[in-house]
Amino acid sequence: MRNQIGRSKLRVSLVVAALAALTLSGIAQERDRAKISDKYKWNLSDLYPNDAAWRAAKDKVAAEIPQLGAFKGKLAGSPATLGDALTKMSALSKELSRLYAYAHMLADQDTRDSHHEGMKQEMIQLFATSSAAGSYIEPEILRFPKGTIEKFLAAESRLKVYEFYLKDIERRAAHTLSEAEEKLLADAGPLAGSPSNTYGIIANADLPYPTVTLSDGKSVKIDQAAYNNLRALPNRADREKVMSAFFNALAGFGRTFGTTMNGEVQKVAFLSKTRKYPSALEWSLDAANIPTSVYARLVDGVNRNLPVFHRYLKLRKRMMGVDELHYYDIYAPLVPSVALTYTPEEAQKHVLAAVAPLGADYQAVLQRAYDERWIDFFPNEGKRSGAYSQGGAYDVHPYMLLNYNGKYDDVSTLAHELGHTMQSYFSNKTQPYATASYPTFVAEVASTFNEALLVDYMLKQVKDTPTRLSLLGNYLEGIKATVFRQTQFAEFELRMHEMGEKGLPITGDALAKLYLDITKKYYGHDQKLLIVDDYIANEWSFIPHFYRDFYVFQYATSFTAAEALSAKVLSGDQDAIKRYITFLSSGGSKYPVDLLKDAGVDMTTDEPLNLTIRRMNQVMDEMEKLLAQK
Repeated sequence: MRNQIGRSKLRVSLVVAALAALTLSGIAQERDRAKISDKYKWNLSDLYPNDAAWRAAKDKVAAEIPQLGAFKGKLAGSPATLGDALTKMSALSKELSRLYAYAHMLADQDTRDSHHEGMKQEMIQLFATSSAAGSYIEPEILRFPKGTIEKFLAAESRLKVYEFYLKDIERRAAHTLSEAEEKLLADAGPLAGSPSNTYGIIANADLPYPTVTLSDGKSVKIDQAAYNNLRALPNRADREKVMSAFFNALAGFGRTFGTTMNGEVQKVAFLSKTRKYPSALEWSLDAANIPTSVYARLVDGVNRNLPVFHRYLKLRKRMMGVDELHYYDIYAPLVPSVALTYTPEEAQKHVLAAVAPLGADYQAVLQRAYDERWIDFFPNEGKRSGAYSQGGAYDVHPYMLLNYNGKYDDVSTLAHELGHTMQSYFSNKTQPYATASYPTFVAEVASTFNEALLVDYMLKQVKDTPTRLSLLGNYLEGIKATVFRQTQFAEFELRMHEMGEKGLPITGDALAKLYLDITKKYYGHDQKLLIVDDYIANEWSFIPHFYRDFYVFQYATSFTAAEALSAKVLSGDQDAIKRYITFLSSGGSKYPVDLLKDAGVDMTTDEPLNLTIRRMNQVMDEMEKLLAQK
């Protein structure tokens, strides 16, 4: 998915990759990238033949940025002048996004490569330069006499694609600053990314992660990516050793991570105050016109349904056969006797078959992603952890980064990221660039929708009880990871920013205490449903999403929206299928709540969450029946 840095839909934007939930992928071992077959690596030459071509394109765009200044003070002069200015800004944004996508992906395939990291930094600076050059546009438009925008739209056909943007400027008038103030904020853009960039380098490249010896005598290094795989080891003592070593290692840098997180919180507090918002949450959600009640409704609703989550924990405890469930047990396989493993080719085949309800055209684009090397599959030494889809190259095609380990979770991650990719592909193909970039709030719907199709397909293929239990359990794991865990993160994030707004200290120790208290509540620690060991307090510093302010709650809302939409598609409702494809093709042509209403789900109500909880209980009912048969 694409996320715009800045407060407008059109402002020259930094197109960044969508991150998958951390529970979805990981690296089994360090690998030599040079030894991985090219068919499993993305082909970035579709963007630029080489770094030299990239630099030539960058220099050309950099030389054009000053041209934005030619329209300053003249926008109200005529509809044609406004059309010229917005067309120029949009063209620059499109080229900058493509340039950034190339540098960003090169940097991520080996985070130790300072040359490619430098290219990415160049692009961040160039975005800031471009944003500053066009910073006068919104304040100047807001000074138009009343009715001017409507007259200009009627008189100049080129402005039609910017209608949503222009009307959104009017909506946000109270939070748009003077020309000089807007330029100052734009110039500060590179500084704003410092907390996140510093965290990323420490966490992915510099932190001395521990090495432990497992029960089989093997020594393993537990870096941030390998942890995702190692925490699911079948041996319980190994899991406890891995988790305690990993989080205690993070604790050793708690002061540093507390400082970087404080920098992020202070940045958000500064920007929200500067733009005259009463809270960081309102500042963050207003860009997409999302009511804060949607955030509050999710947190309150999930807390209200914690007894259902606790039912899942009791089921896990029963299936694992342990006297006392611990946090280090929550990633262990529910059915150890079922070792579901898949080659990349098998994963591709299953995902392709699973999305058949969406039609042959949808499947054909997926096949292109496989055949034309849009995907970087395997982990390698220095590669960024996790997974994402990069849709910033409007005129080319999306790309995907994975860290594929061959487990069912990795197949699910492939489906997930292909959902993002398909939304980018259809939006870029259908929408003009000005409205192609879809809002973050809807970005995780398409990805989670694909996961729902996958699990439905896989369940139809298997009849034996152990495998069926494993797949049903994996579905519950998805709800745990996406609805409950991400809402837990969202509650932590909200409380953290509230601490900053109250002037309370944001330190590693303070954040660890806050995180531990919330985690104990969610997992029923005090009721002894699951023991949350003290070192779990440091898990907050493992979550890079906290540097993407108020992002994680959208994983949970998107999951519930996808549950509602996929149920209609899987029922064979042809109108629902058409509405969904239209949704994928709509980009950012409307506000996200409206896009989802058009697709068939209202996120301002409790209905999506209630449907998800109902489905969760149904799955647990089926699992308990299967266990009784055994």
